[in-house]
Parts: sequence; C-alpha cells; structure tokens
Amino acid sequence: MAKNKNFTVRLRRKRQKRTDYRARKLLILSNKPRLVVRKSLKNISAQIVLYNPQGDKIVAAASTKELKKLGWNNVNNIPTAYLLGIMIGNKAQKHNIKEAVLDHGLYPSTKGSKIYAVVKGAVDAGLKVPHSKDILPSEERVHGIHIINHATLLKNHPEKLKKHFSKSNPEDMNKKVNEMKLKLMGK
Repeated sequence: MAKNKNFTVRLRRKRQKRTDYRARKLLILSNKPRLVVRKSLKNISAQIVLYNPQGDKIVAAASTKELKKLGWNNVNNIPTAYLLGIMIGNKAQKHNIKEAVLDHGLYPSTKGSKIYAVVKGAVDAGLKVPHSKDILPSEERVHGIHIINHATLLKNHPEKLKKHFSKSNPEDMNKKVNEMKLKLMGK
C-alpha cells in the first residue's frame, strides 16, 4: 500500500465500495456468528459466517436457487426472501447455531425490505437475531397479499398480467407460501 505524508491509498475493497471495515469490525467484535444476506437482480443468498483470522468460515448457506429446486418459481420477492430465511434458520439449527447478528453489507437499511424478510424467516425458524419488530415486513407482505392485490389491479390488462406473472399464478401465492413454509419446517 503506497504511503507518503500527503497521500495514503485506501484499501482495495474500500476503494471498490465492497466493504465497510468499521461496520465489519463491530460485527466481528460481537463474537457471534453473522447472518450475511446479499441480493442481486435474480437471486438472494444468506449465509451463517464465523470469523476466523485466516479467513471467514461459512457454516451454512442457502440461496433462492435451492428454493427453485424445491418447486418455488418466484425468485426475487419478499415471500421468497422469507422462505429463504426459514431455510437458513433451519440449516443454522442443524449446526447448533442458535444466535447470529445481521450483516447486510452496504445495502441500505430499509424497513420491510427483502433483507428483513430473510431475518423474519430466520427468527421464525428459531434463530435469535437482534432486531426491532418495526423494521420487519408485515405478515401480509410475507404471505404475498400485496402481490395478489397487484394482480387483481392488472386483470383489465391481460398483456401486462401475463408479462408480470408469466411463471406463476398470483392468486394462490398465500397458499403456496404456507405449503412451502410447512415443507421447509419439516412438518
């Protein structure tokens, strides 16, 4: 790393805006596993990560691609994020991890977002994650009621309805979420 008295080059990951080292240090100092949630345009992933000086150790990982293999067609919405949270919570329980802190990286903290839907799913699966009840999405959003309402608004525009919901039928979203939740919980 180049240094002189007038200029110091910042760390590479900080320059690339990929890591907030202050936030990472606070999470690591908690001495608890981290629930790392990352999202992209087509996928959401969650991991349980333990700190190790030689490199972080991933204990459990889950992705919406795994949900697709189980028959869930929707890949990037709040009900999907909730089901992903249940999946990662169950995997954490299998590795005897009962508690974790949320690491949402550089994503902004937005009330009711997909990141907090993952947290809600993990908490419902039995993982203790410190959070505020106000920031989690409502039960209606978790069960896809907002998607059903949007689909009913598009009934008069069949081409838009087909474009938005080509892979699934939005009317049974609530039923599908409940079925998949039971499947993931092993009941």
